[in-house]
Amino acid sequence: MRAMQTTHPRHFAIVPAAGSGSRMAATRPKQYLSLLGRPLIHHALSVLCAAPAVDAVFVVLSVDDTEWATHDWSALGPKLRPLFCGGATRADSVLGGLRAIAGEAAAGDWVLVHDAARPCLAPWHVDKLVRELAHDEVGGLLAVPVADTLKRADEHRHVCETVPRDSLWQAQTPQMFRYAMLRRALEGAREVTDEASAIEAAGLRPRLVQGDATNLKVTFPLDLHLAEWILKNREGHNA
Repeated sequence: MRAMQTTHPRHFAIVPAAGSGSRMAATRPKQYLSLLGRPLIHHALSVLCAAPAVDAVFVVLSVDDTEWATHDWSALGPKLRPLFCGGATRADSVLGGLRAIAGEAAAGDWVLVHDAARPCLAPWHVDKLVRELAHDEVGGLLAVPVADTLKRADEHRHVCETVPRDSLWQAQTPQMFRYAMLRRALEGAREVTDEASAIEAAGLRPRLVQGDATNLKVTFPLDLHLAEWILKNREGHNA
């Protein structure tokens, strides 16, 4: 791992895309489902590749991925680089990506990890995250305050309590942390479901940067239709 640099830090994006997306009940991995005529993952990759602050975009794919090469990614430009080192879990894939770029990422460079299944990422999401975390000692993540009333259920799906939603936020991505800090955190916390949890397990406190509900994660079939509506109606939006 390279030493912390004294020059302006770079920003690398890592998009883990080695999963199968089983909850979509589809015949192909979720990241390759068609959304407005392109693979679902293409939409977020195009935003990351076009972001002035992002120096390179690494897509972490399964070692046996055969579909990536069947699509034309040339329109996204030279920033986009596939890495065939994905693991069994999200944390394994992100860590594999971090290890793969060790030769070019300095300890103090920023890494933005984004879900392959969040196709509605917008330029202003990236800009706001980078801007608000530029001088933060830890880093942070996009998130939205919880709006719905939350219920905790027992094993029979009966409500056992109402959970106060004050101070509760729903995590999104990108999640942005320094290269060395994130790699150390993931090396020590391999069972986490997002990068912020690994940072928290290391005793640090990520900052929440308020995003919005349009940055949804496609998990179930209906979500694909919602994503299509958002992208169609966002054209020309300024923020």
